Formats: sequence, structure tokens, C-alpha cells
Amino acid sequence: MKGDAIDPVLDEETIWKHLKTALNSRTGLDIWTAVADLPLVLTEVERLRRLLAWTRIEHANLLAAAQATLAAQADGEEDPLYYVRDEVAAQRNPR
Repeated sequence: MKGDAIDPVLDEETIWKHLKTALNSRTGLDIWTAVADLPLVLTEVERLRRLLAWTRIEHANLLAAAQATLAAQADGEEDPLYYVRDEVAAQRNPR
């Protein structure tokens, strides 16, 4: 997920231009040009949805590790930070 997570797959400026042109001119060609952008927009929405889901999972895993660390410290474990170190290492080197 990390490789393509940041780079958008579309040119927002061009898509907005197509939409504004279609709304202003209302000609068939301009409308179809704007409609033709929909697959690109939907692809970007799907990419962002996946990125958000991945980010939520990574956040939940870090929160669980932090909670485990606090519980381990309260229990007097020898190395309570193990849980955080393990999760950070796992996120640096995807499973």
C-alpha cells in the first residue's frame, strides 16, 4: 500500500476544468468530456478508501500496542515497551 498511497491517479485541475466547461456551455461534447472523467474519479475514490482503511488499521494496531505497553508496565513486566517496538517494526516492514 505504501508505494502508491500518496500519489493521486488523476489531474484534479483538468477534471474541474472539464466539469466547469460542461456546466457553462452545456454542449454534448463538453458534457461527454466531463462524464468521461468519471472512471478516473471513481478510481481515485477507491484508492483513497483503501488508503483510509489501511491507515485506520495501522492506527488501531499502534493504539493496541500502546495499551498493551501500559498494561505490561502496570503488571511489572521486564520489557513493557516490547509491544510498541514490535508494532513499529511490523509497520516498517509490512507483513
